[in-house]
Formats: sequence, C-alpha cells, structure tokens
Amino acid sequence: MFFPRPVFDAAAPAKGKDLGDLPEWDLTDLYTATDAPELTRDMAWLEGACADFAADYQGKLADLNADGWLECIARYEKIEGIGGRIMSFAGLRYYQQTTDAERAAFLSDCQDKITGFTTPLVFFSLEINRIPDDQLDAVFAANDQIARYKPVFDRLRAMRPYQLSDELEQFLHDQSVVGATAWNKLFDETIAGLTFDVDGEPLGIEATLNLLTDRDRDRREAAARALGEVFASNVKTFARVHNTLVKEKEVEDRWRKMPTPQTGRHLSNDVEPEVVEALRNAVVDAYPRLSHRYYELKRKWLGLDRMQVWDRNAPLPMDSDRVIDWPAARGMVMDAYGDFSPQLAELAEPFFDKGWIDAAVTPGKAPGAFAHPTVTDVHPYVMLNYLGKPRDVMTLAHELGHGVHQRLAAAQGEMLASTPLTLAETASVFGEMLTFQKLLAGAKDQAERKVLLAGKVEDMINTVVRQIAFYDFECKLHAARRNGELTPDAINALWMSVQAESLGPAFDFMDDYQTFWSYIPHFVHSPFYVYAYAFGDGLVNALYAAYRDGTPDFQDKYFDMLKAGGSKHHSELLKPFGLDATDPAFWQKGLSMIEAMIDELESMED
Repeated sequence: MFFPRPVFDAAAPAKGKDLGDLPEWDLTDLYTATDAPELTRDMAWLEGACADFAADYQGKLADLNADGWLECIARYEKIEGIGGRIMSFAGLRYYQQTTDAERAAFLSDCQDKITGFTTPLVFFSLEINRIPDDQLDAVFAANDQIARYKPVFDRLRAMRPYQLSDELEQFLHDQSVVGATAWNKLFDETIAGLTFDVDGEPLGIEATLNLLTDRDRDRREAAARALGEVFASNVKTFARVHNTLVKEKEVEDRWRKMPTPQTGRHLSNDVEPEVVEALRNAVVDAYPRLSHRYYELKRKWLGLDRMQVWDRNAPLPMDSDRVIDWPAARGMVMDAYGDFSPQLAELAEPFFDKGWIDAAVTPGKAPGAFAHPTVTDVHPYVMLNYLGKPRDVMTLAHELGHGVHQRLAAAQGEMLASTPLTLAETASVFGEMLTFQKLLAGAKDQAERKVLLAGKVEDMINTVVRQIAFYDFECKLHAARRNGELTPDAINALWMSVQAESLGPAFDFMDDYQTFWSYIPHFVHSPFYVYAYAFGDGLVNALYAAYRDGTPDFQDKYFDMLKAGGSKHHSELLKPFGLDATDPAFWQKGLSMIEAMIDELESMED
C-alpha cells in the first residue's frame, strides 16, 4: 500500500535555485522492465502457486500439525512476497508519472491478474477462523517457530465476528478491481491532471499548494484562490468519488455487522477504540491551548487584523528565504541520525546512494511524500517532492525514518513485518524530532531559535490538530452518508464545521475554502488513516521525553521496538519505556510538549 503524507507538509518552490543532483528511483532491484523475463516468470509462478496452495490446503487447515503449519505459512509468505514485488514495481512506476497512460494500464493489468490469481486464497483466513481457539492455541504452544506467528492469527481471529460466507468474501475480493481500486485511480488521475492558473502561470497541484508557503502574501492568495476555483469546478467529481466509496464501505460494514465505520481501521491498527477516542478527546480539548493560541501569536507576527486561510502556512517575518540544497539536507538529517546512533545513520545511508529515493518534482508525479516497504527481501523506496525549504528537510527526515523502520522490521518476514498504522509513524516522527533538536541546539541566536520553534509547532499542529480535525470530518462524512446521498454543499458544510473549531478565532475563510476536502488523498485511499499521525506524534513526544530524561539503554530498546514490526501489540512495545497509551495522561505528555514550545514562543514576545 502507498500512504502519502499530506501535501501541505511540502515546501515552497525554490524558483531558479539549484538544489543539486536530486536522486531518482532505480527500480531494477524489483524488475528491470515491464517486459523483463523475471517478471513474466514470477507472474506465471504466482498463478500456479496460488492454485496449488488452494488445492493442497483448502478444507485441510484444521488437520495440520505444527510442522504442517510452518510449511503452509512459508508457502503463503512466498506468494505474498512475489505478488508484493510485482505490485510494488507497477505501483512505484505509476506514482512517478500518474498521467502516463501506459503506466496506468500496466498497473491495472497487474492488479487484475493478481486479483484473479489470489482469489483461490480467500479461503485461508476464513477457514482459520472456523478452527476452535483451543485447537489453534495448542498448535502455537507446540514450538517457538510457530508461536511467533500467533499475533498474525490473533488479528485474523479479531475479524471473526465480522466474517462473511466464503462465497461473499470471494465476491468482494474479485470485484475490488472495479470498486474501490478503480475509484482510487480515478481520484489519483484527476488530481494529477488538474492545472491551476496562478497569475497567468499554469501549475500542477503540488507547486500550487507549495505557494501557500510563499513569502509574498498576494502570491499566497492567488494560489489559494486558484486552488479553490479548480476544486470548486471539479467538486461534483470529487463528491461522486466520496459518495461512492463511503457508501460502498457502509454496505460492506453493514453486511459484516461492524458497529461503526471506524471499526475496521481500529482492527487493522490493532488498537482499541477507547484509546483512539481518548487521543481524539485530548486533542480537541487542547485546541484552545494549541492551535488557537499559536495562530493568535502568528497573526501578531504577520501584523494582520485577521488571518486568512492562505496565511496559515505563511513563512514568519523573521524567517529567511533560505533554500537548502540536497547535499545540505542530506547532511542535516544524517548528522542528526548519527548523533542518536551510528547504526541509525548506517541504515539510512543506502537510500541516498543506491536509488532508493525519488526526490525531484516532475510533471504527473504523485503529490506529497511516502515510504513504500515493497517486500521483505528487497528494500523500501522513498518518494519526495523536494523543493528546498526547511519543511522539506523535515519531510526527508520523516520518510527516511519510515524507510529505516521498514528495513529493520523486514527480518520478521512478510506476515509479521507490517506495522499497524498507529505505530508505523513512530520512527518517522522520531526522525523528525531528532533532526529538529539537532537544528535547535545549533541555533546561533534567539531569533533563529524562535523561527525553529515556530516551524516545529506548526508542523506539530499540522500533524496533531489538523489530522484529528480531518478524522472528525471523516466521522461526520460517514455518519451523514448513511442517511443518503450527500451533495457537494453538504460535504462542504461538514468540512467547514471542523475547520473553525480546530484553527480558532484568528481566521476568516474564503468562499471556496469549503471545497478543500476534495484533494486529501487519505479520505479516498485509507479511510480513518489520519488519526495515525496524531497517535504517532503523541507517542514520539512521550518517547523523546523518555530519551531526554535518560531512560537506560534507550537506543537498544528503540531498535528492538522497530525490529518488532507487527509482531507485538503497542502495549508490549511501549512497556520497556514505562509508557502506556491506555492512560489518558500519556496523551497529555505529548500535548504538553507542544504547549511548552508555545509557552517559550510567548515568552520571547516584547
């Protein structure tokens, strides 16, 4: 799966500036070309392997002993690995240039074939969930080799109450390529194909969004109005995408008897609903102490009576127009990683030197940034849209953290390497924090410290406050859709209902701002994903406090946590640090770190 970061985290364009040699992906570690014989071989092998797996195991899982289960799991993991390799290659090529018809067709063809090949495997999880718990637990108790896979089976069994018949599960699997997958592609292609006229200059979405951080206020306003105009003119298409996907999810959830639209996400994240609710409530209660207070400070710094939406990510008056070239960005992040642990820097180094990063902004490239783990016997790939601003450096630190995490977890194997989304942000946000603290420690004066603190607070507000506001919007959207088709105006109203609450009284909102929900990819690709950002930020703030306070053997414990991948629950992973996400005070620790930074900024005022 691909999970782009929000595009508002990207930096302003460095027009006319030389950023150095920006790296491009070398995908040959996956396949050398779309017609490579290895790809043809793997596709043929996958078709046969899936059919053979079903022939050998369907109706027979309950009779397997521990050795039989180990062989079964090994075969299943190999199928996942080959299928994942093919889809990673097809997907990464597509995201490099989403407007290219050949790449889109190749991705669709691969999806269609692999969906068909893997249809016989649908029985696997269904049949596992028909095995009595005591019988399956006895298998896990047989030896340590099989016991390590127990978390996988526990998560499968958590889905047992929501499992449909074998025929219905197979139908849902088969029709996915013309359901959610097709609507996802329509969204991606529509977004990538949009053109925005900013003062007579045609720009893509990434460059236009980046102008919202331009120093020239008129330029920011022109970009915001261009975004609003284009989103408004396409809002019927985006409303159709959202109406369809939300309704499709509601139908499936209803058949599965899931109690809430969020239940599936909580189950896949292996997190309790009450933990997410505690996080959400803590953040919403803190809006006045966080975003409202900070944006009032920023309003004064900008010398404005009222803030407009195009002022939210404006550079501060005391900030410089500094453009950070690629070598300098690499040095900043690698120094910060290395200061924490030479091992962390060593794990990050190959991303720069071996074609594991695609950094340049190019026509048709997907917006935002992500780290894709591919498969456990290859390596992750990082996508950026690097344009030379300090926030781009933080995005590099963030995505590199994901990449390192994915490398460390790969030893768990295909079934255990994937980390639940709530913990998948741990290494990325921690990498950002390391880089920020390194820069803060090197600030030459109070003015530079103030700029760095303000930038970090803004990033944290974007990561915590904005993402919880997004989560509330999604909750309202899915609840409202259950009562019928939603007009664009109805969706707009839901969006605006969370904006003023989260951003605070310092802001006015232009007419077309109500359509800005339409470009957020997470709402389309990964419903309710967004709370993972706030979860990760709060978790990392608590972790960093433990590191700063001298927790014994912190680095060793940190690497052990990353290596665990999806093999342990968040409660087990946090226990060595003395942390507990079920404790409401846990979230207050993270929020108090943001409050302390705002306190310091207020103390710097004349």
